[in-house]
Amino acid sequence: MKKEIYVVGAALLNDNRILAAKRKNNRTLGGMWEFPGGKIKENETPQEALKRELEEEFSDKIIIGPQAAVTADYEYSFGRVHLTVYYAKLLTQNFNLVAHSQICWVRSSELRSLEWPPVDWPIIEKIAQTDLRRVNFDD
Repeated sequence: MKKEIYVVGAALLNDNRILAAKRKNNRTLGGMWEFPGGKIKENETPQEALKRELEEEFSDKIIIGPQAAVTADYEYSFGRVHLTVYYAKLLTQNFNLVAHSQICWVRSSELRSLEWPPVDWPIIEKIAQTDLRRVNFDD
């Protein structure tokens, strides 16, 4: 039985653009672009995990908004990944890159031009069809 891996990512928004982060080459799926985030720990909500991961990987704090799309699943050789992505905004912009070699801000229409892991594609397609100006961060 394959390992079940639950991860969460942030579609960070700024001026109608989304932050894409390129994984370091020496990491699993290295050289591919992703939404910053990471694994959800036991007894942790996806939102708690997302805040923790952005603090660990970027030294940044965020505000989390609505879920960007339904959770996507993909079976890799190392396990089945379940990815949930939330829209988010940065409260700080330190970008202390730990797991990534570079970052860039792209328009939603440009997301498809980057090389993403297979699990990300259903979410990218949904985000590409969304008017980012209408994403609401009010509770």
